[in-house]
Amino acid sequence: MQACVIAAPGQAALQDAPRPQPAAGQVLLKLEGSGVCASSLPAWEGREWFQYPQAPGAPGHEGWGRIAALGPGVTGWSVGDRVAALTYRAHAEYDLAEAAAMVKIPAALDGRAVPGEPLGCAVNIFRRSDIRAGQTVAIVGIGFLGALLTQLAADAGARVIAISRRADSLEFARRFGAQHTIAMDDHWKVLEQVKQLTGERWCERVIECTGLEWPLQLAGEMCAVRGRLVIAGYHQDGMRQINVQLWNWRGLDVVNAHERDPQVYLDGMREAVALMERGVLDPEPLYTHRLPLDRLGDALELTRTRPDGFMKALVLA
Repeated sequence: MQACVIAAPGQAALQDAPRPQPAAGQVLLKLEGSGVCASSLPAWEGREWFQYPQAPGAPGHEGWGRIAALGPGVTGWSVGDRVAALTYRAHAEYDLAEAAAMVKIPAALDGRAVPGEPLGCAVNIFRRSDIRAGQTVAIVGIGFLGALLTQLAADAGARVIAISRRADSLEFARRFGAQHTIAMDDHWKVLEQVKQLTGERWCERVIECTGLEWPLQLAGEMCAVRGRLVIAGYHQDGMRQINVQLWNWRGLDVVNAHERDPQVYLDGMREAVALMERGVLDPEPLYTHRLPLDRLGDALELTRTRPDGFMKALVLA
């Protein structure tokens, strides 16, 4: 098979690699594609704890495709079934998946991209946010994740305030149901606008999706008394200073919405697929860049630089 290999920081190339064979309890997937995740950027940029070359197909973990072969003992699945799976070398033509780590994609979604892991992540964050009809929800950072959460919160009957530094992201938020949009350009200006929109009551729910310190501080300040601050951003580049005095004074519930239990991931993926089938969740407009497998490096650079109009890149096998 062919697989992308990150040979060194900032260097990815398509190479020949052995096609894996499924062991007991596994299946072989013929991948249609995989999403490119911002969590892969540390490996692309060359943080000191990574080793190179990376394994063929790594660190792809947002793959979907069809079952090409069943390993010994696998039941309940058939060759040809279309699935989204939790795998970790999906930037390739084939990858192995545990039979218990897949979600079936219904025929109603034929022809549509289904990168299950990030879709399930959005659903799990939404669930942890406990958003209800009539609440005011601020979403800080409108990328792929923030846009999906905007769609889910609006569908739940919440009033959504979308906050982002990019004008094109705010346009996506409006398309996905945000009633109000605010440019994230000045700390105090943002707070004043949210204060006016809420009649000084602030927001019952605030979801931070940026992974950066300043927006996290901003998010905390927008929370109402006894509100819930949901940390969905990927904070993996160092320590954060936070205003615990404010969080304590307002009696906030602070939720780290990153899941680590594979079963919870799968539950979220399963629910995301069901929501797509029902038309509640529609990620299709957010796949702004679709590239062939041999352009994984370009897809990672787009994810890193986030040019105007960018939301999410897919690499297609």
